Amino acid sequence: MPTASKRVINGWAMYDWANSAYNLVITSTIFPAYFVGITSAGNEKGAHYTSFFGRSYINTSLMDYVLAVVFLLVAISSPILSSIADYRRNKKVWLRGFCIMGSAASAALFFFKPGMTEYGMILFGIAALGYWASLVFYNSYLPEIAAPEDQDRVSAKGFSLGYIGSVLLQIICFVLILKPELLAFFGLDPTDKTAGARFSFLLVGLWWFGFAQMTLRVLPLPPISERKARTNVLTNGFKELKLVWHQVRALPALRRFLLSFFLYSMGVQTVMLVAAGFAKKEIFPHPDDEPKLLTTIILIQLVAVIGAVALSRLSKRIGNMAVLMISVVCWIAICIAGYFVKTATEFYILAAAVGLVMGGIQSMSRSTYSKLLPVTNDTTSFFSFFDVTEKIAIVIGIFTFGYLEDLTGSMRNSIVALGVFFLGGLIALFYTNKVYPKQHAGI
Repeated sequence: MPTASKRVINGWAMYDWANSAYNLVITSTIFPAYFVGITSAGNEKGAHYTSFFGRSYINTSLMDYVLAVVFLLVAISSPILSSIADYRRNKKVWLRGFCIMGSAASAALFFFKPGMTEYGMILFGIAALGYWASLVFYNSYLPEIAAPEDQDRVSAKGFSLGYIGSVLLQIICFVLILKPELLAFFGLDPTDKTAGARFSFLLVGLWWFGFAQMTLRVLPLPPISERKARTNVLTNGFKELKLVWHQVRALPALRRFLLSFFLYSMGVQTVMLVAAGFAKKEIFPHPDDEPKLLTTIILIQLVAVIGAVALSRLSKRIGNMAVLMISVVCWIAICIAGYFVKTATEFYILAAAVGLVMGGIQSMSRSTYSKLLPVTNDTTSFFSFFDVTEKIAIVIGIFTFGYLEDLTGSMRNSIVALGVFFLGGLIALFYTNKVYPKQHAGI
């Protein structure tokens, strides 16, 4: 299969540009800092508690639990939805629907003010659901628009554009928070200390929805005859899942890779989701440290662009599996260093290391899986397995991180669990490499 036109490739990659603003501003930087800041009633251990439907939670643990529920919902629903999409040949419709859901919820966070924890957490969860569910359908386009030899490059391009676009909007939001007088141009009260952060959430929703239209305009749509609905679509969806599962079991390299991906994803995705909360509590606890926190996250994103491209090129020399194993070793070292990091300088160095391997391991994982797929028209169903594997891993990782913080009162103790996840992933990668197809080994 030849690679699609440059217009289609660029259009596909622009969805990373569009939705990564959500992942950076709301999941990783401004929203976690804002939420920790407005729920600041602490105890003698320094943990901050907030009430959620009458029950008290450590604020960062509450965010972890909400995300764990979201990822569980995505894991349960995405196989059914993606199978239906393959039968109806309308994955583009589902991509659009979840894009609208996530971007609208992000924009609605503009109205999230102190004392409205339930409102904020519900919308935070809906936005996360829209983001992660849409990625099921977005990722499934990769083997349809790129030949196997181009999938590393195309996948890395998507991640690179995502990091660049998200950093661009992050900088805009950063300026508005540091220069609140600029908010007057938008009819907002510059003296309202929450206005800058809340306006950032609105900008994320508009950015996500607006740039996604470039993707939705160019992605291919099957002929009407192929999109004709079949009877008993839900039943057929389960049958399709069963068929995919049997195919996965019959492919040793694919089966083992999914195991390794499952193990190290517990660590990778959890680090990305909790980094801002960890930095806010452990490294930059004072309100005056806010610019340092935002600068650090921007540093991670910029380095991640370099990392995604560099590891993609390195894979051409030493192969995908070698690159993934090197990346996981780096993650283990990062977890060890993260447990002991105390100063801002140490955290900056650690953040740069995270950025270097963050984009690369995600890009390599997606393209490696795509290469291992059998020849099939039902790519969405196969990518739903990939997505389910990742989401269940995140559920375990993020819940474990939050629970250990609840149990011990310290986020540092939770980092130990992440190191164990990465170690298991490294062992599984060595196990996978024994049966990895030579035509994909890059050597």
